[in-house]
Amino acid sequence: MTTAEIISKIFLPLSLAIIMFGMGMTLIPADFKRVVKYPKAVLIGLSNQLIFLPIIGFLLAIAFNLNPTMAVGLMILATCPGGPTSNLITQVCKGNIALSVTLTAISSIVSILTIPFILSYALAYFGSETNITIQLPILDTILQIMVITVIPISLGMIIRKHKTNFAKRMEKPMRLASTIIFIIVFIAVLAANYNMIGTGMKEVGLVALCLNIFTMTLGFLTAKLFKLDLKNAISITIESGIQNGTLAFVIATTILNNVEMGLPIGVYSIWMFITGGILMWKLGKRKELGSE
Repeated sequence: MTTAEIISKIFLPLSLAIIMFGMGMTLIPADFKRVVKYPKAVLIGLSNQLIFLPIIGFLLAIAFNLNPTMAVGLMILATCPGGPTSNLITQVCKGNIALSVTLTAISSIVSILTIPFILSYALAYFGSETNITIQLPILDTILQIMVITVIPISLGMIIRKHKTNFAKRMEKPMRLASTIIFIIVFIAVLAANYNMIGTGMKEVGLVALCLNIFTMTLGFLTAKLFKLDLKNAISITIESGIQNGTLAFVIATTILNNVEMGLPIGVYSIWMFITGGILMWKLGKRKELGSE
């Protein structure tokens, strides 16, 4: 097993599961009830993630005149849902964690249907092989959501319910641990992809950065347009720009059997860690208010 595989298949999922457990200790069932009761934020977040993100990726691939391989690689990324990393960043940024988790879970399940449709069109449009049948690992995707997100958060919520004082004391230490693990994971991603950073940045660095910034900006503007509060706006902004890079790599290298298509995904992963880190640094310092 290569270093990159150890990081992506063992270290990263384990780290995120631990963070999700700590995140669960900050949540109560009422947090999710509010999301269901006021679904506007969920609908806005899902629209950005499932509709506008692929459209922006498609337009950028055309505007930058990417070659077919790079264009399809960018589209793979643009069709993928948010991942547990977005939940981690939302926690440190003091956004609406319940909304972030809900968006990640729903978009991950819905994208099982949308990814094959969008990618089939992208493969045909950009002139790549069109005789490939795209079938996502449905059970693996659902299992990933359960093991990394749902189960650890549920365990954390159980502790919050029965050991409330302990859970409240752990909020600040877990937020600090989230930041530290985020930095370690970012360094690990750089180390695992060091051999392609130069080539990737040269070929698709600018377009990947544009995709990240445009989608995050769109997330924030749409949240504000529909008069959502700051915590919800933060969650939607992050969910719009932080993608499930692991799933994208699986699609590129395993399903489409094209390692080169992973270049935009690797470059985007680096950018999203940088922009996510900046948001954590800026927003994580602010004082939380009862109502923002």
